[in-house]
Amino acid sequence: MAEPDTDYAPSPKNIIIASVIAFAVAMVVLFTAILPAEFGRDPLGTGELLGLTALSQAENPFAEYAEIHRVDSVEFVLGPFQSVEYKYLMDLGAPMVFSWIADGELYFDMHAEPAGLGGEFAESFEQGNADRRMGSFLAPFTGIHGWFWENRSLETITVKLHSAGFYVNSTVFRDGDSFERTIDPVAE
Repeated sequence: MAEPDTDYAPSPKNIIIASVIAFAVAMVVLFTAILPAEFGRDPLGTGELLGLTALSQAENPFAEYAEIHRVDSVEFVLGPFQSVEYKYLMDLGAPMVFSWIADGELYFDMHAEPAGLGGEFAESFEQGNADRRMGSFLAPFTGIHGWFWENRSLETITVKLHSAGFYVNSTVFRDGDSFERTIDPVAE
């Protein structure tokens, strides 16, 4: 079997041809894919045809908020047939992550009221019976957002809520009364 010739060096002509081909391929990729997908520029119309211009229109995943990030933990003890409502004052689009866990099943209603409009304009997002819920919430409007828990059993149940988000303060509604809780910003 003959050994391959390893002493072959490409000629300057072959190098120039390969460079021109590589440049042409790079320009085709630039104008058909990169410009439409990254910059929203579609001079050839191929980005629209291939669905690439939608990539350049995706929302920026980073957001800034007017409020300082806060972390809250609160616990409520609910005797038989007692209830409590706990809500955060949040601006439109403010995010919050949360988890609440109870040592027994509670009726719950996660809802919100637009600022200045009152309870008749409340919007409910999730309700049911459970002993826990975890998730995230993005305020659909400026107002108070939170939970109503009711113990419908004959046992005393404790519910613990942990949250972090861009809220101002919280309000507790219990036994026909309400009071605000100040939540300090996260220390730097």
